[in-house]
Amino acid sequence: MANWRQLGSIWQLRPAEPTGLIEFIGGSYLAATPQISYRRLLEELATDGLAVHAWAYVPGFDHQRQARDAWSAFRSARRQLEERCGTFGAPLRLGHSLGCKLHLLAPDGGRGSRALVALSFNNFNADRSIPLLGELAPRLGVETEFSPSPAETLRLISRHYQQERNLVVRFGRDELDQSGDLIQALRERASDASSTLELPGDHLTPASAGLRRSFLGDWADDPRRVAVIRQLSRTIGQAIRP
Repeated sequence: MANWRQLGSIWQLRPAEPTGLIEFIGGSYLAATPQISYRRLLEELATDGLAVHAWAYVPGFDHQRQARDAWSAFRSARRQLEERCGTFGAPLRLGHSLGCKLHLLAPDGGRGSRALVALSFNNFNADRSIPLLGELAPRLGVETEFSPSPAETLRLISRHYQQERNLVVRFGRDELDQSGDLIQALRERASDASSTLELPGDHLTPASAGLRRSFLGDWADDPRRVAVIRQLSRTIGQAIRP
């Protein structure tokens, strides 16, 4: 069993001698318990010698503020890790769904990272993400939208996001994926070295294996999903190493 530790809003996995650091933000309500929801993927990364910091949060409407909160929590946890284990270079940022957006909105514009791996980027507006909101808001006479809005998010990425190295991963049966919009925004920048990867699976592929394993045991793992998670882990490992 992996030894998860909690430091405030950060869940940590720390190998005895880490060779790098992953800073992970999950998607939507899966991210409230990343140590469970994304267990398979994150533990695969730790087995490969990488320390993992996963931010636990409940999504709100102010994504800019949550991006700042995550960035601040990661920075504090990273300092503590470096005090105990020494320095080993900039972290790789890893996001799933909404987690990709929060990394892309980080106050440092991605400068403090080695690269970003964006899984199943999602940038829907509020009434698409929260169906009941679209019905209730007009009746209540209010307009509610995420901040920044989907269009503003893409504009901010193309104008202010500075990390050149980004791997945008799409899963073949993912009907919620908006990776095409992200790639377009990234490539509008003067300097860009982003790449794409398509893997089999759906929007929950990064998370579902961990959920099934946690609640039903190892026998419940789908071998095909496990194979994709392992391939994904190897790809992320290659991205973090020089």
